[in-house]
Amino acid sequence: MHTIEKAGRIISLNQKRRQRHAMLRNEATQPAHARVIAITSGKGGVGKTNIVANLGYALCKSGQRVLIFDADLGLGNLDVLLGLTPQYNLSHVIEGRKNLSEIIISGPGNLKILPASSGIQELTRLTPLQKMDIFHELNALLSSYDIVLIDTAAGISSNVLYFNASANEIMVVVTPDPTSITDAYALMKILSVKYQEKHFRLIVNQAKNAREADDVSRQLCLVANRFLDISIEYFGSVLADENVKIGVRKQKVVSEMAPMSQASRNFAELAHKLARTEPMTPRSENRPLIWQDIV
Repeated sequence: MHTIEKAGRIISLNQKRRQRHAMLRNEATQPAHARVIAITSGKGGVGKTNIVANLGYALCKSGQRVLIFDADLGLGNLDVLLGLTPQYNLSHVIEGRKNLSEIIISGPGNLKILPASSGIQELTRLTPLQKMDIFHELNALLSSYDIVLIDTAAGISSNVLYFNASANEIMVVVTPDPTSITDAYALMKILSVKYQEKHFRLIVNQAKNAREADDVSRQLCLVANRFLDISIEYFGSVLADENVKIGVRKQKVVSEMAPMSQASRNFAELAHKLARTEPMTPRSENRPLIWQDIV
């Protein structure tokens, strides 16, 4: 009896998913207004999620409508970093119990967040249909925002590559640590070879000073120019600042907690520069969320 009930629930969930998928597919596609930016790294522990949160906050304070998609699907921690406790997350969307629009929560500075989940291994192995379903729904949200930041997981898993290849532009976060530089190079190499990504922006985090940050970017650009057919734009840096660590412990973005700190000034500069620059892939190409090409 239990087996029959369980099978019935699975069939019901699959029917809901197919119905939602068909509905979204048949809807008239609205123009994708949002600029979709993947923020990624080859190595964990480089402060990527902190950069996403603070950059999103700084963009909101400058008048931008910002949505952060926590795409570290099995180990999402953006909500923890911000001291938020969402009732629902992406796992409920995958299960067919919620739509993406129903799980969005508000963060500091009216920042909007799509929370992932933590400790659910199945989310790291999404099927093509599940990926397509997520991107259909995310695409429908784009007209409500100016900028969507995709906080990818670290590394070179299929999900990481998939989310990077779906964005208008890719920002790679790196630190002066040699392993971080090596892994960032490996990530860009794979995206170049497998998905024909040719343009990247680079953010150097946790450098002691501007000179060290410049040296890191020069080193990466030199190697990429020699061995890869890609271009790397050094976009800026966030210098080492103890206030960032204090903010993490207090579950607050440093840009809100200590707005005059070195790191906060760096985030404000990055947000200002981002608002003034064009996407690396023009929005006119309708590049965002090209799930058809990469499933």
